[in-house]
Order: sequence, then structure tokens, then C-alpha cells
Amino acid sequence: MGLLTLLLVLGAFFLVAELVFLPGTILGALLSLTSYGVAIYFGFAKYGLVGGIVTIFVALILSLLVTILSLRAKTWQRFALKDKLMSTSSSLPADELKVGDVGVAISRLSPMGKIEVDGKSYEAKSTDAYIGPKIRVQVVGFENFTVIVRRAE
Repeated sequence: MGLLTLLLVLGAFFLVAELVFLPGTILGALLSLTSYGVAIYFGFAKYGLVGGIVTIFVALILSLLVTILSLRAKTWQRFALKDKLMSTSSSLPADELKVGDVGVAISRLSPMGKIEVDGKSYEAKSTDAYIGPKIRVQVVGFENFTVIVRRAE
């Protein structure tokens, strides 16, 4: 009886795998049919005609039940992620700075590097070929998240 139950459960498991995880590969369907077929064979061999027919009905009912449960949306919603992302990307430098603001180059700008304006650091692009660290820079524009700068006068 234990082997028969195991084969029926495996048949149902492989059917769910075919329907949900491996659709279209027929591997799960073949394994499910094999498990059910061996279970039915053992049902007839060990328990006779009545045992074989009962095994067939159990396999059919089990298959119908797991198919219905597998294809219901509510079944898989329990496993779905429900967390919402409430964060945002960093703000645009244009929202915090304005053209004409003066800062200091933190790193070498050749032409990209880092600057600091009012204690905050920003990714910057120089209009000049090269600006060394600790050189005063002036904001002349913005390009997405990059501040466009030149040497301050």
C-alpha cells in the first residue's frame, strides 16, 4: 500500500511540475504517466480487479484535483512577492544646485570626476580638458545626473 501511495503522489507531483514549472516540455507529463501507470499495474497485481479499478479512480481524481489547484490564481498568489518598493533614485543635481554655484573639485576632472558643493558631492564633467583636485569650479549646466562645470574665475 505504501508503494502504491508513493507512486500516486509522485504522479501528482510530476503533473504539477508539468503544468506549472515545466510547461511544454512533456518531461513532467511522461514521468506522471509512468508513475500512474506503474501504480495502476501494482494495484491490479496486488489487489486484483477491484484494487486496480480503485487505483485508476484515485489517479483520475488526484489528477483532476491537482490540475484545478495548480491552475487557480489564488494558489500561487501565496507564493508571490507582495513587498512594494517605496524608494526612489537619488535626486537630480539640477533640483539641488543652480547654474553659477561654486564648489571644489574633490578628484581630478579629466573630464569626469567628483566635485563638492555646499558639503555634498556630485558626479561632474568638466568643459575644460583637465581640472585638478582642490580647484574651485563653477556650475554651468546639467546633463541627467551629471553636473557640468568649468574653472571658477
